[in-house]
Amino acid sequence: MYYFLFPISDVIIESMTFLDSVVLAVVEGVTEFLPVSSTAHMILTAYILGISQSFFVKSFEIIIQLGAILAVVAVYLRKFTDRKILMLSLIGFLPSAVTGLLLYPYIRSFFDNRPLLIVMLFAGGLVMIMIEMMDRNLKKPLNNLSAITLKKAAAIGLFQTISMVPGVSRAAATIIGGRFLGLDRKTAAEFSFILAVPTMAAASGLDIMKNGRTFTANEFLLLLTGFSVSFLVALAVIRFFLYFLHRHSFMVFGFYRIILAAYFFLLFLR
Repeated sequence: MYYFLFPISDVIIESMTFLDSVVLAVVEGVTEFLPVSSTAHMILTAYILGISQSFFVKSFEIIIQLGAILAVVAVYLRKFTDRKILMLSLIGFLPSAVTGLLLYPYIRSFFDNRPLLIVMLFAGGLVMIMIEMMDRNLKKPLNNLSAITLKKAAAIGLFQTISMVPGVSRAAATIIGGRFLGLDRKTAAEFSFILAVPTMAAASGLDIMKNGRTFTANEFLLLLTGFSVSFLVALAVIRFFLYFLHRHSFMVFGFYRIILAAYFFLLFLR
Protein backbone atom coordinates (compact mmCIF):
# COMPACT_ATOMS: atom_id res chain seq x y z
CA MET A 1 0.00 0.00 0.00
CA TYR A 2 2.85 2.38 0.83
CA TYR A 3 4.33 1.99 -2.63
CA PHE A 4 0.91 2.51 -4.23
CA LEU A 5 0.56 5.85 -2.45
CA PHE A 6 4.19 6.90 -2.90
CA PRO A 7 5.60 5.03 -5.89
CA ILE A 8 9.39 5.01 -5.74
CA SER A 9 11.29 3.85 -8.78
CA ASP A 10 14.78 2.60 -7.95
CA VAL A 11 15.57 1.85 -11.58
CA ILE A 12 15.63 4.73 -14.04
CA ILE A 13 14.83 3.64 -17.59
CA GLU A 14 17.13 5.29 -20.10
CA SER A 15 14.87 4.75 -23.12
CA MET A 16 11.11 5.02 -23.46
CA THR A 17 9.13 1.98 -24.61
CA PHE A 18 6.04 2.04 -26.84
CA LEU A 19 3.90 1.12 -23.83
CA ASP A 20 5.37 4.11 -21.98
CA SER A 21 4.50 6.36 -24.92
CA VAL A 22 0.90 5.11 -24.90
CA VAL A 23 0.52 5.66 -21.15
CA LEU A 24 2.01 9.16 -21.33
CA ALA A 25 -0.17 10.02 -24.33
CA VAL A 26 -3.31 8.90 -22.50
CA VAL A 27 -2.36 11.12 -19.56
CA GLU A 28 -1.68 14.02 -21.96
CA GLY A 29 -4.99 13.55 -23.75
CA VAL A 30 -6.94 13.43 -20.48
CA THR A 31 -5.28 16.35 -18.71
CA GLU A 32 -4.36 18.82 -21.47
CA PHE A 33 -7.74 20.54 -21.64
CA LEU A 34 -8.72 20.10 -18.01
CA PRO A 35 -7.54 22.82 -15.56
CA VAL A 36 -5.35 20.38 -13.59
CA SER A 37 -1.86 20.85 -15.12
CA SER A 38 -0.91 18.28 -17.74
CA THR A 39 2.76 19.02 -16.97
CA ALA A 40 2.36 17.88 -13.36
CA HIS A 41 0.60 14.70 -14.44
CA MET A 42 3.21 13.93 -17.10
CA ILE A 43 6.04 14.38 -14.60
CA LEU A 44 4.25 12.18 -12.08
CA THR A 45 3.52 9.49 -14.69
CA ALA A 46 7.11 9.46 -15.93
CA TYR A 47 8.28 9.18 -12.32
CA ILE A 48 5.96 6.22 -11.63
CA LEU A 49 7.10 4.50 -14.84
CA GLY A 50 10.73 5.12 -13.95
CA ILE A 51 11.42 7.21 -17.03
CA SER A 52 14.16 9.81 -16.61
CA GLN A 53 13.33 13.35 -17.70
CA SER A 54 15.77 13.17 -20.60
CA PHE A 55 15.93 15.73 -23.39
CA PHE A 56 13.82 13.50 -25.65
CA VAL A 57 11.20 12.83 -22.94
CA LYS A 58 10.74 16.57 -22.41
CA SER A 59 10.36 17.05 -26.17
CA PHE A 60 7.96 14.09 -26.36
CA GLU A 61 5.74 15.67 -23.69
CA ILE A 62 5.57 18.88 -25.73
CA ILE A 63 5.25 17.45 -29.24
CA ILE A 64 2.44 14.94 -28.57
CA GLN A 65 0.29 17.96 -27.78
CA LEU A 66 -0.16 18.15 -31.55
CA GLY A 67 -2.52 15.19 -31.27
CA ALA A 68 -4.60 17.04 -28.71
CA ILE A 69 -4.60 20.10 -30.97
CA LEU A 70 -5.99 18.07 -33.85
CA ALA A 71 -8.82 16.94 -31.57
CA VAL A 72 -9.79 20.59 -30.97
CA VAL A 73 -9.74 21.29 -34.69
CA ALA A 74 -11.93 18.24 -35.31
CA VAL A 75 -14.51 19.35 -32.72
CA TYR A 76 -14.48 23.08 -33.58
CA LEU A 77 -13.77 23.00 -37.32
CA ARG A 78 -16.70 25.32 -38.09
CA LYS A 79 -15.59 27.81 -35.44
CA PHE A 80 -12.21 28.18 -37.16
CA THR A 81 -13.96 29.31 -40.35
CA ASP A 82 -15.43 32.27 -38.44
CA ARG A 83 -13.14 35.24 -39.11
CA LYS A 84 -13.80 36.92 -35.78
CA ILE A 85 -13.11 33.79 -33.73
CA LEU A 86 -9.97 33.15 -35.77
CA MET A 87 -8.86 36.72 -35.07
CA LEU A 88 -9.62 36.34 -31.36
CA SER A 89 -7.48 33.21 -31.15
CA LEU A 90 -4.57 34.91 -32.92
CA ILE A 91 -4.79 38.01 -30.70
CA GLY A 92 -4.91 35.80 -27.61
CA PHE A 93 -1.91 33.84 -28.86
CA LEU A 94 0.40 36.85 -29.36
CA PRO A 95 1.45 37.35 -25.69
CA SER A 96 2.50 33.69 -25.41
CA ALA A 97 4.28 33.84 -28.78
CA VAL A 98 6.43 36.78 -27.74
CA THR A 99 7.09 35.44 -24.24
CA GLY A 100 7.83 31.93 -25.52
CA LEU A 101 10.38 33.10 -28.08
CA LEU A 102 12.16 35.27 -25.53
CA LEU A 103 12.16 32.76 -22.68
CA TYR A 104 12.30 29.38 -24.48
CA PRO A 105 15.63 28.22 -22.94
CA TYR A 106 14.46 29.13 -19.44
CA ILE A 107 11.00 27.59 -19.81
CA ARG A 108 12.44 24.11 -20.35
CA SER A 109 14.56 24.45 -17.20
CA PHE A 110 11.43 25.26 -15.15
CA PHE A 111 10.21 21.69 -15.65
CA ASP A 112 12.70 20.44 -13.07
CA ASN A 113 11.55 22.87 -10.36
CA ARG A 114 9.26 20.64 -8.32
CA PRO A 115 8.77 23.03 -5.35
CA LEU A 116 7.53 25.68 -7.80
CA LEU A 117 5.21 23.13 -9.43
CA ILE A 118 3.69 22.23 -6.05
CA VAL A 119 3.13 25.88 -5.09
CA MET A 120 1.46 26.62 -8.44
CA LEU A 121 -0.80 23.57 -8.21
CA PHE A 122 -1.96 24.63 -4.75
CA ALA A 123 -2.36 28.33 -5.60
CA GLY A 124 -4.24 27.55 -8.81
CA GLY A 125 -6.64 25.34 -6.88
CA LEU A 126 -7.39 28.09 -4.37
CA VAL A 127 -7.96 30.67 -7.10
CA MET A 128 -10.30 28.33 -8.96
CA ILE A 129 -12.38 27.75 -5.83
CA MET A 130 -12.52 31.51 -5.17
CA ILE A 131 -13.64 32.19 -8.76
CA GLU A 132 -16.53 29.76 -8.41
CA MET A 133 -17.57 31.34 -5.09
CA MET A 134 -17.54 34.78 -6.74
CA ASP A 135 -19.65 33.47 -9.63
CA ARG A 136 -22.80 33.96 -7.57
CA ASN A 137 -22.38 37.72 -7.99
CA LEU A 138 -21.90 37.53 -11.76
CA LYS A 139 -25.29 38.57 -13.15
CA LYS A 140 -24.83 38.54 -16.92
CA PRO A 141 -21.83 36.45 -17.98
CA LEU A 142 -20.82 36.39 -21.65
CA ASN A 143 -22.19 33.13 -23.03
CA ASN A 144 -21.02 33.25 -26.64
CA LEU A 145 -17.58 33.20 -28.26
CA SER A 146 -18.63 35.98 -30.64
CA ALA A 147 -19.29 38.25 -27.65
CA ILE A 148 -15.60 38.21 -26.68
CA THR A 149 -13.88 41.47 -27.61
CA LEU A 150 -10.32 41.80 -28.92
CA LYS A 151 -9.30 43.41 -25.62
CA LYS A 152 -10.67 40.48 -23.64
CA ALA A 153 -8.94 38.01 -25.97
CA ALA A 154 -5.63 39.82 -25.48
CA ALA A 155 -6.15 39.87 -21.71
CA ILE A 156 -6.86 36.12 -21.65
CA GLY A 157 -3.70 35.71 -23.72
CA LEU A 158 -1.76 37.49 -20.98
CA PHE A 159 -3.21 35.07 -18.44
CA GLN A 160 -2.04 32.24 -20.67
CA THR A 161 1.60 33.34 -20.42
CA ILE A 162 1.51 32.45 -16.72
CA SER A 163 1.02 28.82 -17.73
CA MET A 164 4.67 28.67 -18.81
CA VAL A 165 5.36 28.14 -15.12
CA PRO A 166 4.94 24.40 -14.38
CA GLY A 167 1.89 23.53 -12.34
CA VAL A 168 -0.17 26.53 -13.44
CA SER A 169 -1.89 24.71 -16.35
CA ARG A 170 -2.59 26.43 -19.65
CA ALA A 171 -6.25 25.44 -19.43
CA ALA A 172 -6.54 26.73 -15.86
CA ALA A 173 -4.84 30.05 -16.69
CA THR A 174 -7.06 30.76 -19.69
CA ILE A 175 -10.26 29.56 -18.03
CA ILE A 176 -9.56 31.60 -14.88
CA GLY A 177 -8.72 34.59 -17.07
CA GLY A 178 -11.95 34.18 -18.99
CA ARG A 179 -13.98 33.86 -15.81
CA PHE A 180 -12.36 37.01 -14.37
CA LEU A 181 -13.33 38.85 -17.53
CA GLY A 182 -16.98 37.82 -17.33
CA LEU A 183 -17.23 34.68 -19.49
CA ASP A 184 -19.50 31.88 -18.36
CA ARG A 185 -18.02 28.42 -17.72
CA LYS A 186 -18.76 26.91 -21.13
CA THR A 187 -17.56 29.93 -23.12
CA ALA A 188 -14.38 30.21 -21.03
CA ALA A 189 -13.66 26.53 -21.65
CA GLU A 190 -14.39 26.76 -25.38
CA PHE A 191 -12.15 29.80 -25.84
CA SER A 192 -9.45 27.95 -23.89
CA PHE A 193 -9.76 25.06 -26.36
CA ILE A 194 -9.57 27.32 -29.40
CA LEU A 195 -6.70 29.39 -28.01
CA ALA A 196 -4.80 26.14 -27.45
CA VAL A 197 -4.49 25.50 -31.19
CA PRO A 198 -2.04 28.28 -32.21
CA THR A 199 -0.33 28.21 -28.81
CA MET A 200 0.37 24.48 -28.63
CA ALA A 201 1.09 24.23 -32.35
CA ALA A 202 3.74 26.94 -31.99
CA ALA A 203 5.27 25.29 -28.89
CA SER A 204 5.40 21.89 -30.56
CA GLY A 205 6.65 23.33 -33.86
CA LEU A 206 9.41 25.27 -32.12
CA ASP A 207 10.57 22.15 -30.29
CA ILE A 208 10.56 20.09 -33.50
CA MET A 209 12.58 22.78 -35.32
CA LYS A 210 15.16 22.97 -32.55
CA ASN A 211 15.43 19.28 -31.65
CA GLY A 212 13.87 17.28 -34.49
CA ARG A 213 17.20 16.50 -36.16
CA THR A 214 18.45 14.73 -33.04
CA PHE A 215 15.57 12.21 -32.91
CA THR A 216 16.23 8.64 -33.97
CA ALA A 217 13.86 6.58 -36.16
CA ASN A 218 12.61 4.78 -33.04
CA GLU A 219 11.95 8.09 -31.29
CA PHE A 220 9.93 9.31 -34.28
CA LEU A 221 7.80 6.15 -34.01
CA LEU A 222 7.28 6.87 -30.31
CA LEU A 223 6.19 10.40 -31.18
CA LEU A 224 3.77 9.12 -33.84
CA THR A 225 2.29 6.68 -31.32
CA GLY A 226 1.93 9.41 -28.71
CA PHE A 227 0.38 11.78 -31.26
CA SER A 228 -2.25 9.24 -32.33
CA VAL A 229 -3.23 8.20 -28.81
CA SER A 230 -3.40 11.76 -27.46
CA PHE A 231 -5.68 12.73 -30.37
CA LEU A 232 -8.19 9.96 -29.69
CA VAL A 233 -8.22 10.51 -25.92
CA ALA A 234 -8.43 14.32 -26.16
CA LEU A 235 -11.34 14.00 -28.60
CA ALA A 236 -13.36 12.14 -25.97
CA VAL A 237 -12.23 14.38 -23.08
CA ILE A 238 -13.21 17.64 -24.83
CA ARG A 239 -16.75 16.37 -25.37
CA PHE A 240 -16.97 15.03 -21.81
CA PHE A 241 -15.70 18.30 -20.33
CA LEU A 242 -18.35 20.36 -22.11
CA TYR A 243 -21.03 17.89 -20.97
CA PHE A 244 -19.66 18.10 -17.42
CA LEU A 245 -19.83 21.92 -17.36
CA HIS A 246 -23.55 21.87 -18.14
CA ARG A 247 -24.12 20.32 -14.72
CA HIS A 248 -21.13 21.17 -12.54
CA SER A 249 -18.70 23.99 -11.71
CA PHE A 250 -14.90 24.17 -11.78
CA MET A 251 -14.74 23.86 -8.00
CA VAL A 252 -14.07 20.12 -8.10
CA PHE A 253 -10.94 20.80 -10.15
CA GLY A 254 -9.80 23.35 -7.58
CA PHE A 255 -10.03 20.79 -4.77
CA TYR A 256 -8.37 18.18 -6.98
CA ARG A 257 -5.39 20.51 -7.59
CA ILE A 258 -4.96 21.08 -3.84
CA ILE A 259 -5.03 17.32 -3.18
CA LEU A 260 -2.56 16.75 -6.01
CA ALA A 261 -0.25 19.44 -4.62
CA ALA A 262 -0.32 17.71 -1.22
CA TYR A 263 0.46 14.39 -2.90
CA PHE A 264 3.43 15.91 -4.76
CA PHE A 265 4.68 17.44 -1.52
CA LEU A 266 4.61 14.09 0.27
CA LEU A 267 6.11 12.32 -2.73
CA PHE A 268 8.98 14.63 -3.61
CA LEU A 269 9.63 16.91 -0.63
CA ARG A 270 8.96 14.73 2.40
